This record gives sequence, structure tokens and C-alpha cells, in this order.
Amino acid sequence: MNKLIKIDSNVTVQEAVDFVETPDCGGVVIFSGNVRNNTKGRKVNKLFFECYEPMAISEMEKIADHTIEHFGVRRIAMLHIVGEKQPGEVVVVIAVAAPHRAAAFDACEYAIDTLKETVPIWKKEYFEDGEVWVAAHP
Repeated sequence: MNKLIKIDSNVTVQEAVDFVETPDCGGVVIFSGNVRNNTKGRKVNKLFFECYEPMAISEMEKIADHTIEHFGVRRIAMLHIVGEKQPGEVVVVIAVAAPHRAAAFDACEYAIDTLKETVPIWKKEYFEDGEVWVAAHP
């Protein structure tokens, strides 16, 4: 198995690293997306994420498959949360392992950018003076 795709209420960077590390890869790149404490100058109290899970998993599988084929990645982990998260907490983790660092960096960037563009995940931002639903990944 060369890919780990997960949507859950709890994801960790370590889980992704543990999955992708392999002795035949010299480049391991990890992207961790965390909840910011502000949006456009407004203090964020918390975020709430939800998704249409069957489609989200399917889209993440497509991204992982393309990343493996196009960038020569040996392993990839794509993890995203659902539910409530506080500022500073992990929301999304992308980890890739490739024989060389350049491919690993390029693959990781492609995977997170494409996830943000295509995977049906939505977030609700909670502020001191209200809340708003926004596309988590426009």
C-alpha cells in the first residue's frame, strides 16, 4: 500500500510521517495546515469542518494517484479533519516520500493545492461577533 487517505475528527502529523517513511526514500516532505487565530483581522475562536465524505475520499484518492504517477512519489498520506478545532490545532496533513527532495517538495505542493481546489470540504468560522460558512478550500 503506497497511500493513506483519511478523513477523521483526529489526525496527526506523526501518523502521516509514520506511514510515508521508507528506507528507499531520501526526501520526506510534510505540510501541516493549522487553525489560524484570525481571519482578515477578526479573532477566530474555533472552526468547524464538514464534508461529503464519499466524494472527498474519492477526490483525495485521485490526487494521491496522480501524485504518485506524475512525481515519482513512493508513498503519500493525505489526512483531513472533520468537526471542531481550536486555533493552533492541526486540520490537514500532507506527507510524501520520494527518492529525492525536489520531487517530494513538488508533489507535496501539488497535493495540498489540488486538495484545496477540488475536495468538497467546508468550514464554519466562529468569531467573537458571529460565525460564517465558507469554502474551506476555494
